[in-house]
Amino acid sequence: MTTDTLSYIREESFVQKLVRIKLFWIFFFLITFSYPIYRSMNRELPPELPRLGKVPAFSLTNGFGKPFGSKDLEGRIYMASFMFTSCPTTCPGLIERMKVAQKRLKGLGQKVALLSISVDPAFDTPEVLFKYARKTKANPYVWHFLTGERKDLRALLIDGFKVPMGEKEPVEGVVGLEKVSLLDIVHSEQLVLVDTEGMIRGYYPTDRIGMDKLMIDVGLLVNRKYN
Repeated sequence: MTTDTLSYIREESFVQKLVRIKLFWIFFFLITFSYPIYRSMNRELPPELPRLGKVPAFSLTNGFGKPFGSKDLEGRIYMASFMFTSCPTTCPGLIERMKVAQKRLKGLGQKVALLSISVDPAFDTPEVLFKYARKTKANPYVWHFLTGERKDLRALLIDGFKVPMGEKEPVEGVVGLEKVSLLDIVHSEQLVLVDTEGMIRGYYPTDRIGMDKLMIDVGLLVNRKYN
């Protein structure tokens, strides 16, 4: 016997034998693709948002001088903010946050509305709000600036949205390096999320964390309503 006639026969390992079996691959693919499906079907949904009270039916006036209120919002989720166009303190920042919200909600069409309700109806006439909305680049189909009679606004904000609304009062402020006297009105700096049935589902600060939480909760309401 010569070395040319000798050959080395290596035994196959268990793994090598296993991969040659068709039944192994059937089980492999079943487990690989069925487990994610099982997890998605059995995942826990986030808990329902709390119901914090119902906003009563209301009718205000928009920047086009036309009535706008709860009837126009039927079946829509909306977030309400409270401001006035001559606000010297927090309102400019609030409006910037609303602009961000408008951009982030763009893909939802008219499923979600934005409201900016003025707490200074004596100054914020429909004409003033119209110009302010255009300056703000608000989408008139989604973002509505509203005003009305002061007594109606106070009742809606205090008893309906459960947020404060004060009187116009002088406050000390700084413009440049000089102290000046400004007129301010106490009002909520939070955003209020309301569902399609007019139920308040949350109050949100306008910092980054608050806005992110608001966007998540809007998504939860939209998914439960339209899916």
